[in-house]
Amino acid sequence: MSSWMRWHGPAMARLWGFCWLVVGFWRAALACPTSCKCSATRIWCSDPTPGIVAFPRLVPNSADPENITEIYIANQKRLEIINEDDVEAYTGLKNLTIVDSGLKFVAHKAFLKNSNLQHINFTRNKLTNLSRKHFRHLDLSELILVGNPFTCSCDIMWIKTLQETKSSPETQDLYCLNESSKNIPLVNLQIPNCGLPSANLAAPNLTVEEGKSITLSCSVAGDPVPNLYWDVGNLVSKHMNETSHTQGSLRITNISSDDSGKQISCVAENLVGEDQDSVNLTVHFAPTITFLESPTSDHHWCIPFTVKGNPKPALQWFYNGAILNESKYICTKIHVTNHTEYHGCLQLDNPTHMNNGDYKLVAKNEYGKDEKQISAHFMGWPGIDDGADPNYPEVIYEDYGTAANDIGDTTNRSNEIPSTDVADKTGREHLSVYAVVVIASVVGFFLLVMLFLLKLARHSKFGMKDLSGSRCSAGNQVRTVLLLSACWLPTMAFCFPHFDQVLPFLRGFVLFHKIPLDG
Repeated sequence: MSSWMRWHGPAMARLWGFCWLVVGFWRAALACPTSCKCSATRIWCSDPTPGIVAFPRLVPNSADPENITEIYIANQKRLEIINEDDVEAYTGLKNLTIVDSGLKFVAHKAFLKNSNLQHINFTRNKLTNLSRKHFRHLDLSELILVGNPFTCSCDIMWIKTLQETKSSPETQDLYCLNESSKNIPLVNLQIPNCGLPSANLAAPNLTVEEGKSITLSCSVAGDPVPNLYWDVGNLVSKHMNETSHTQGSLRITNISSDDSGKQISCVAENLVGEDQDSVNLTVHFAPTITFLESPTSDHHWCIPFTVKGNPKPALQWFYNGAILNESKYICTKIHVTNHTEYHGCLQLDNPTHMNNGDYKLVAKNEYGKDEKQISAHFMGWPGIDDGADPNYPEVIYEDYGTAANDIGDTTNRSNEIPSTDVADKTGREHLSVYAVVVIASVVGFFLLVMLFLLKLARHSKFGMKDLSGSRCSAGNQVRTVLLLSACWLPTMAFCFPHFDQVLPFLRGFVLFHKIPLDG
């Protein structure tokens, strides 16, 4: 039994993990092309014999090419081409190095699916031409092209422009061969009629109301003549474009509020590079309360909500049909703002059963309004087990003055709708409690003083020659005081309406002390 437990515990788990690791390396080794070495994340091919004649590919169904992050190739003189589908399987590829090899041609769409690619090194190959279309969709931090016999033409002017616009002070020592096979430093290359294009977007005021339509116009210029296209990103609204040579237009119809804040660009592109002109679309629309839920408890109680609207809507809360004037104890808080969407809550500080009721949120701007209502239950009424009184009080909140919240001013002092106010009632209740406490303290102190004086008189050496007589006299004095007190207490209850709350306690105090002092 102990042997079985030993092989089915942590030791067995470690054994299985080791086995899977060995299998992983074995699968990678089987999938690796000849003259290359492979691991779970890397492929490197540096052995010149026998070498490779095509870009290395893993054997199908034998490994996971999307886990490969680096490919290193060196000394492969027979490797001349990277085809469109050679690299597409390596979607996780970040670093691609091909150095001291025979690379001559790279297909235009070779890296179309390698959006994670950051570093490319094509040092000392045989590239004579390289289009910027290979890399325009990539966010490259490094492109090294040193040691290639480029041909001096407009096709490689984009490399010169890239060198000039790089933020890094380090530049590559690049050359190209002219018609006389003379090396010309790329930094000094001048090609007639070969320059960057320009784009000019003639846009009207792009602040538009939801449901309307708008037309944008754009013109481009450059030599070579650039192509014009529109970059609308993830525009939701229906749109169509028309292009004629260097002029273009974009028609957007039935504009959606979801497109507010979207960027629209007109792009001009030629061999040398590209230029673009952009505008931001602003859509005005009526507020919509997309989310309103029952209160939740965290550090404070919170009635969460989400409101959309542009311009920024003003918010007003109502409690049981009356305007809810906000204060430091109950107020609106906006936690997240996302352009035209606002996420927040009505925050309540230590609410009680008096706060149970219906809460309605009204969001309003110049284009319209929206409202939603929920019922909130914070705690049961006293004497009722976890249940709310069906008849909510009509007034609960003290009017501390209305404060503007983060999204809009909720101040509303209209006389048409009553505001909530119970300050006077609460103050009277507090005063009553204080009066009872003061009265009880005075009466208790009075009785204690009387008892102390009586005890002092009992043990006095003067005026008490007869012990039994003194006892009798002291007993009579005590009874007299207690009888007076018993008569005085109801009188106090009659004079002070709230005195009856402490009367039972004081009467018990009197009856307890009717015991004779000597016994």
